[in-house]
Amino acid sequence: MAKKKLPQVPYGAVYFRKSNPPQEDWERDYAVAREDGYNMFRHWFMWSAIEVAPGVFDWEEYDQHMELAAKNGIQTVISEMMTFAPEWAFTKYPDALHTNVDGKKIHSMMGGSSAVGGYGGLCFDSDEVKALGERFLTELVMHYKDHPSMVGYDILNECNFQTTGMCYCEHSRAKYRQWLQAKYGDLKTLGVTWRRYSYTDWNDVQPPAKVGLYPESFDWIEFNKQNLYAKMKWRSDLIASLDTDNYITAHGEAASLVKMAASGSDDWESARHVEIYGFTWVATRKGSDPWKQWHAVDLTRSGSNGKPFWHAEMQGGPLWLQPQLTGRPRQDGRITKAEDIRLWNMISLAGGATGLLFPRWRPLLDGPLFGAFGPYEMDGSRTDRSAMASSIAKWANEPAQASLFSSSPIKGDIGILVVPETETFNHIYSREVKCDYYSSTMWGAYRGFFDNNLQPDWVHIDQIDAYEVIYFPYPIMLKQAQAQKLKQWVKRGGTLICEGCPAYFGDFGTVGTVQPNLGLDEVFGARQQHVEFMPDIADPIVFEINGAAVKGGVFLQSYKLTTGTAIGNYEDGTIAAVENSFGAGKVLLVGTFPSEAYYRTSDAGTKKFFADVFTWSGKEQSVRVNNPLVQVRLHEGSGGKFVWIINSSDAEAAVELHISDKFAQVSVVEKLWGEPEAEFQGNQLKVALPAKDALILKLQ
Repeated sequence: MAKKKLPQVPYGAVYFRKSNPPQEDWERDYAVAREDGYNMFRHWFMWSAIEVAPGVFDWEEYDQHMELAAKNGIQTVISEMMTFAPEWAFTKYPDALHTNVDGKKIHSMMGGSSAVGGYGGLCFDSDEVKALGERFLTELVMHYKDHPSMVGYDILNECNFQTTGMCYCEHSRAKYRQWLQAKYGDLKTLGVTWRRYSYTDWNDVQPPAKVGLYPESFDWIEFNKQNLYAKMKWRSDLIASLDTDNYITAHGEAASLVKMAASGSDDWESARHVEIYGFTWVATRKGSDPWKQWHAVDLTRSGSNGKPFWHAEMQGGPLWLQPQLTGRPRQDGRITKAEDIRLWNMISLAGGATGLLFPRWRPLLDGPLFGAFGPYEMDGSRTDRSAMASSIAKWANEPAQASLFSSSPIKGDIGILVVPETETFNHIYSREVKCDYYSSTMWGAYRGFFDNNLQPDWVHIDQIDAYEVIYFPYPIMLKQAQAQKLKQWVKRGGTLICEGCPAYFGDFGTVGTVQPNLGLDEVFGARQQHVEFMPDIADPIVFEINGAAVKGGVFLQSYKLTTGTAIGNYEDGTIAAVENSFGAGKVLLVGTFPSEAYYRTSDAGTKKFFADVFTWSGKEQSVRVNNPLVQVRLHEGSGGKFVWIINSSDAEAAVELHISDKFAQVSVVEKLWGEPEAEFQGNQLKVALPAKDALILKLQ
């Protein structure tokens, strides 16, 4: 049976988080939402608020919301089903309470995002708790799956486990031992791998009390990650077995570059288990620099791997008194204005998001997140922010925009390589020596290309065959199989630009005796001459490449040549950069981390480095733009070809852009959004854009 039809652009918000908004406002609020163009609401159907006693389910308030949604033509997504466990279950199953490494058990807490008890949940590694959760989820699906307003289930909110997720209860320990048995087969093999040579029984095996650069820590993190996504798959499979009409969705936090290892956040893995993926991105918490939201949209699109994705929690109002805000200026996303709503909406749509939802329709009235995120006032009245949101919701769902939203962004100019194991290594390493540079290098590389008006895509190691040119920031740890995959990709014709110390650490974080490690010295045509792991004094690292000075950071590696050619040197004359041909491909190796330096300094010479290495790749830029305050994305699809031009600044911005002949010969233009008129000459376009606004053109 075909899935239910979604709106052209799902546009909405989370409305009901028991016990807010007040019941007396529900009918009025739904009517306002309908009038303002909203077509989707998500509610938190919390287990702790529904199964009020074993086998006793209170659906009354949720039924009212479903009826109001149907009456007002608003579709409903059921969300946040399992994180809040019933109070009685904490007492009945004390052995399944989440347990910290020190043995401390976590009891029912209040949830700050809803001010409802039962947060912290119970451990689903317990068969009894899993069966209890399966019963609740089955009851919920069977109760609502055929309701006329029903459209989907958001099966995991922000797709990661928090600090309570790495559970050390006996159920989790037993499950970990089973996982290890399946991986290693016998106790002796495990003992040799872990360098623990005196195990006599599987019960001797314990998760590490402290994470360190040893095989046991890599296994413990990998188990927790796989265990999280196995539970996600369990929810998805169960719902799919009961309901084939409605969609299975989830959303992360675009956090794969921040806490993939620390909190089990992997957008590629999360998206595998759902039909529609998405992300939370709130400028108030993250900062309003344009590259930040752009990188999150691009990361989620890459992780979705061709599936539709929503900006599932998008800021619609201010946030007060939260630790992420301290010391930041008011203009850094802290005070939300109508034009901010417009800009944030347009960035996500230009980046390929197929739906937009706010985390609140109107703010909560209690708890630490009072007053946060909603475009409407505390009492549900309209604001200038809600008026802006309404105008976009109505515009996006007009039939005239059907062709626009049947298109999607073209592939980026260059890919930035993401290897989950590299981030895992960084997480473990930084826990020991306070050397956490993974995120800053990844973000710095993205900014380096973004600030040169190049479109960078995030490319998972499993996706590299789809790209011709890849930049690899912070490549210091690889598994043997990944190094071979990269080697074969270059050999077949790929172009690789790689920062320093590639694969210095191999499987389980073991240092290679030949550097570059794992056979990559053959690819790069060079071997290590000297290395320095002294990030605390790395700030003065400078190298010269093709006559230009570039800053580096973190670590330093210099080289002696085998088959490569030196094209850059450090100030002491040692070789800092090598280019080489390998098979049908070519490589450029730089022995330090310009990505980290650019993230830290925004240095003009280092910015130019990113433009220069793209030129070195020989690939043509899709669209050239002369104003760094303006971002441009090209879309294509069954409805035609389109250009999105976005001014992220607080003032009018004049821009000239040139669209590659490979994309379109611009002859006829239809304007779909924006007031200014553009001047055309061939594929050259000139326009002056208002502050925090966009111009969207159809090209023919």
